[in-house]
Amino acid sequence: MYTVDLQDCIDKMDLECLTPEVDISKIKITQSDINRPALQLAGFFDYFDHHRVQIIGHVENTYMEKQGLEYSVEMMGRIMSYKVPCIVYCRDMAVPDAILEVADKAGVPILRTKQTTSSFSSELNRWLKVELAPRISIHGVLVDIYGEGVLITGESGIGKSEAALELIKRGHRLVTDDVVEIRKVSEETLVGTAPDITKHFIELRGIGIVDVKALFGASSVRETQNIDLVIRLEEWDKDREYDRLGLEEEYTEYLGNKVVCHNIPIRPGRNLAIICETAAVNHRQKKMGYNAAQELYTRVQNSLARKRDEDEDED
Repeated sequence: MYTVDLQDCIDKMDLECLTPEVDISKIKITQSDINRPALQLAGFFDYFDHHRVQIIGHVENTYMEKQGLEYSVEMMGRIMSYKVPCIVYCRDMAVPDAILEVADKAGVPILRTKQTTSSFSSELNRWLKVELAPRISIHGVLVDIYGEGVLITGESGIGKSEAALELIKRGHRLVTDDVVEIRKVSEETLVGTAPDITKHFIELRGIGIVDVKALFGASSVRETQNIDLVIRLEEWDKDREYDRLGLEEEYTEYLGNKVVCHNIPIRPGRNLAIICETAAVNHRQKKMGYNAAQELYTRVQNSLARKRDEDEDED
């Protein structure tokens, strides 16, 4: 199970800590979902998920104000007794000193943000989903080509890094070379990142390690990118039938998510960079509703139908 340090969350979300006496160095967040403890403030604690970040919005705060300070302290104390990772007050709302004292004794940090409850909840949930997502590491190169995340895979030494270098020279951006960390952030989205050690580096046989950011500038790299397309490079096999139309998509699977995959045979004289560019643009065009292979198939069918009608008219 992956975890996120609470301190990292505070830094990322720009949160104000109202309980400096509480030691937050060992507190971990283990769930990406958040909870607004409205039912708990009313005294209902069945199925209370205390592992989630607890968020106090305008509604919860108004309810506590109407119930009185003594009631609010009692209910907040019961919530803190479950050892929640933290409690976040939104809209820069004031927190009574009595609640802060209870939090200090319970060892639960009270945080505050200036954002509205809805915007903060969605932003925190989105960030935690990425940080806590299941992940794997694979051998390959991830490049941003015209906004499409293209994962280039294949056997070692087949030319993945060389193809990526040519793409960078043509104005595209490198995400990671050699090792790609893939995270499943949703049932439809895979995000690729680079390990901190190899970030912005490319290894070229015969040359060595190349720092892409230093050579080509900050515009030649990016930190993360969705994986939209997989290009698998392989040695040319004259006995194998390769797809020449593209009417049916092939897929590969990572972490249970399917991604469109093209098998590209390698042969002297084939420009891999242009092939990758064309594959990325064609994939983008398909997502926008136009399929060139389907268009060709339709034209052929219409041509055959017209010829058949003409033959029938002659008879």
